Amino acid sequence: MFTLAHLSDPHLGPLPPVRWRDLASKRAFGYVNWRRGRGARLGPSSLVALVEDLRQSEPDHIAVTGDLINIGLPAEVEAAREWLAAIGEENDVTVVPGNHDAYLPGSIRRYSEAWGPYMRGDEGDEGTFPFVRRRGPLALVGVSSAVATAPLMATGRIRSAQSEALAETLNELGREDVFRVVLIHHPPIEGSTPWHKRLVGASGFRAAVAGAGAELVLHGHNHFTSVAAIPGPTGLVPVVGATSASLHPRDGRAGGSYLLYRIGRRNGGFETEMVERGAREAGGPIETLSARRLDG
Repeated sequence: MFTLAHLSDPHLGPLPPVRWRDLASKRAFGYVNWRRGRGARLGPSSLVALVEDLRQSEPDHIAVTGDLINIGLPAEVEAAREWLAAIGEENDVTVVPGNHDAYLPGSIRRYSEAWGPYMRGDEGDEGTFPFVRRRGPLALVGVSSAVATAPLMATGRIRSAQSEALAETLNELGREDVFRVVLIHHPPIEGSTPWHKRLVGASGFRAAVAGAGAELVLHGHNHFTSVAAIPGPTGLVPVVGATSASLHPRDGRAGGSYLLYRIGRRNGGFETEMVERGAREAGGPIETLSARRLDG
């Protein structure tokens, strides 16, 4: 049995000190958004408790599907690097970036340098997407949908070259006895986000999975837990979205959570159980919120 932990959208806070010249860009919109409400909905106290519980679960590997930071400040990128180091070694944590990580064009270079060891394939192909990391029976395939966008936009993009490379990679892995897990920040499900938050090029991603196959697709972005599916060559492929790990419980709704996938072999194939762990109320204990089997 192999246990993979999945968390997303920690939006690490609070924001570091901001100079006026830092806001002469799209950052001004993000800063105002944080001050007007996002900073109150998300917070380190919820995340700290969640990560402590995750450690006690002792997963074999951890996947983080993007949006580690908020408005692309260099100090945020460095704080996220320190946070990643605190939750696990480079070989034990795999990261793909989100739209907030790529808030401005320069942010991509910064996070690529700072978080590169967590986004590197087994062949050392740092900064190249898709990349592949083999861990136990799993082959983790990292895809990037992170691009800098205009103000008030949170779209992602996967260009045809990356989709074609993804199809080739999944085909090659399909000839091995491995459980293929594709990591991406934006959900590839058609109609699953508002227009300004969509994944541009999602049809190419879906075509790659439909032709080559995968056992599981994991994403973040929407700030709620979801389970859906897209077609594969022999059946449906489960697509699971993780909520924001920093979300505070409010209005009777549970807060941030993380997901555990327990993957084992059965009848010559694989079976997967998904468990969601989080707090049902502010200050409450981290507990199991749901458990279910994922069937392709």
